[in-house]
Amino acid sequence: MSHKPLEGVRILDLTRVLAGPTASMILGDLGADVIKVENPMSGDETRQWGPPFQEGESAYYFCANRNKRSIALDLKHPLSRPILKKLTLLSDVVMLNLPNRHIEKLDLSETYFRSIKEDIIWANISGFGIQGSKKDDAGYDIMIQGLSGLMSITGEREGQPMKLGVAIADVLTALYTVIAVVSALFQRKDSAQGCAIDNSLLECTMASLVNVASSYLMNHQTPQRFGNEHPNIVPYQVFKAEDKYFILAVGNDQQWQKACQVLNQTELSQNPRFSTNQLRVAHRSELIPLLSAIFLNYQASDLLARFSSVGIPCGLVRSLPEAFQDPYLRERNFVHDLEHPTAGQITLMSNPIHFSHIDLDISRHPPLLGEHTKEIMTFLGYSDQEINELILQKVIR
Repeated sequence: MSHKPLEGVRILDLTRVLAGPTASMILGDLGADVIKVENPMSGDETRQWGPPFQEGESAYYFCANRNKRSIALDLKHPLSRPILKKLTLLSDVVMLNLPNRHIEKLDLSETYFRSIKEDIIWANISGFGIQGSKKDDAGYDIMIQGLSGLMSITGEREGQPMKLGVAIADVLTALYTVIAVVSALFQRKDSAQGCAIDNSLLECTMASLVNVASSYLMNHQTPQRFGNEHPNIVPYQVFKAEDKYFILAVGNDQQWQKACQVLNQTELSQNPRFSTNQLRVAHRSELIPLLSAIFLNYQASDLLARFSSVGIPCGLVRSLPEAFQDPYLRERNFVHDLEHPTAGQITLMSNPIHFSHIDLDISRHPPLLGEHTKEIMTFLGYSDQEINELILQKVIR
């Protein structure tokens, strides 16, 4: 088995909640030694976010904290600074997710860390970045989904704007941050210089608007909500069969003709109003009711078999229980069972990246609060007596 790509890299993880921890978790999956610094009293907020809990451990915390070690260290305590300095000297990357005002209050700036280690990579995630008029504002996922325009294009046509069912702004920003950190590490190999990474939730989310944002920038027309339909492709949406909801995604005119063929709908295939995608988009209000009426005469499995037989993308709208019961996930080792010291056997999702020669396994369970404090402090050179004194002074736990 080859080494993981980031083995030998150490991440000093000062992040909490979701965007930052998700980014550092992915880096941990890739082999980095991630040291998660947590408040000794409460730890990461997501430890208390629930239900559900399993023997006191929250599912929310589990989702973003595998493959890490936890040290409980009070960064507000003056005696934490020597410990933070030692951790920095032994790290390649320091990660935060704080607005500028909190960075200044806690003195966790790029300048501070670079004064300790010149080639450190300083990576900060915040709602609006550390420069600009909003640099001191906090950013939460639902706020960012609204401010970015994402909610304005999500939901039914006549309904209210809707957020996505997960904190997608956090997840997208985490992914961009991983790309940035890996790129900075790669560049540092040649330049021997560190850098600062300043990623904002707002920009990362707006970047995800892809063709919708590009269309607006081209024609300056306000995009509308289309529910489960597609603004530029028809038919490309959720439909109801006799028994279940399913998705049909007709991506070109050849697929349209094949769809009509397997449905025995010669009249539709020959209708000049529907012959091209542009015409189907223009006559959407006529075509969709016709198709909806046809589909109600079929079982979803029958329709999917017909469309699949001619290579047309389609699929069921599954619940999470149905999705996780798919044997495919176990075949790909995406669902992973492991033992946790207090929760017993837990089931986690694995990293979805697949290398031909590397297994990105889960080598560490999501850590208990301060589970590795003594281990890390000993690694930093502290004696048992010094560790016990710092515990008594409530610097560490």
